[in-house]
Amino acid sequence: MATQIETEQREAVLVEDAHIRPMMGLEILEPLPSARIPYAMVDPYILVHEGVVPITAERASLDTKHQHRGFDNLWYAISGSSSTGHSTGPGGAMERARLEPGSLLKLRTGRGVWHAEGIGEDELREGKAGTEMRGLLFWVNLARKDKDVEPSAQVLQPHEVPVRHDGDANVRVLVGEGSPVELGTPALILDVELPKGGRFTSPIPSGFNSFVYVLEGEATFGANRGRARRSQIAVLGPGGALAVEEARPGTRFVLMAGKPYRETPVFNGPFVD
Repeated sequence: MATQIETEQREAVLVEDAHIRPMMGLEILEPLPSARIPYAMVDPYILVHEGVVPITAERASLDTKHQHRGFDNLWYAISGSSSTGHSTGPGGAMERARLEPGSLLKLRTGRGVWHAEGIGEDELREGKAGTEMRGLLFWVNLARKDKDVEPSAQVLQPHEVPVRHDGDANVRVLVGEGSPVELGTPALILDVELPKGGRFTSPIPSGFNSFVYVLEGEATFGANRGRARRSQIAVLGPGGALAVEEARPGTRFVLMAGKPYRETPVFNGPFVD
C-alpha cells in the first residue's frame, strides 16, 4: 500500500505584530506568548523573544541568576556574539557558553537549572565593549513525563549548522534533518534568507503546528497569501507544505514547527510544569 503524502498548502490564519516587553532594561520583541494566539495553535512552542543586547560592563555585572524548569531553552545568535552561564557542569557547577553569529545554545532545563547569564563577560575581556548581539530566544515545552530529566547544555557552532540553497533561498537548519539538535518532540526550525527576494517552499509534516516570525523584509505566506513584515508572526493552519512568495530583497524569517504534545502547560514564571 502506497504511503500518502500531504501536499495541501497551509494558510496564514493569523498575522499580528510582536509586542514589546521591557526586560532587564531592554525592550524585547515578544511574538509569543500572545493574548490572540491560543497555545493549542503553536504547541509545543511556549515563548519566542527577539532582542538586541549591548555588551557593556554594567550589563555583564547585573545579578540575573535565576532558575528554569520543564522546557528546552534555545538561544540563537542572529548577529554579534555573546556569552552566558548555566549550572550544567559536573555536580551542577556553573559553566559558560559562547555564541558567535549563527550559533545555537540548547539548554534542557529538565528538573531545574540555574541560569546566571553574565551576558558579555567573555567579550568584555576581549575588548569588545560597545558591541551588541541580536538574538532569538525560544522556549519549547517538554512532555510532562520528561520534565524531571537531567539538565544539559549543547552548543551548535555556526559550521555545524546544515545549510542548503533552495531556489531563491538560503536555508539554515537549526532543528530538523541534518541538525544534531533534537527537541523533546519532532520539530523543525529553519532560518530562511531571501537576499534577492523571490519565493520559497518547504514541506511541513501534516501533524505539526507551525508559524513564521519575520526578522527582515516582507513576503506573502501560505495558500491565502497572507502578508507579514518585519517583527510580525504568521500562524499557519493545517496542511503539508508552506509556500512563501513575493518576498522583498533581504527578507529573512524563521519557520518553526513541531509535533504538539496536546498537554496544557502550567506556567509559574520561569517554571513550566
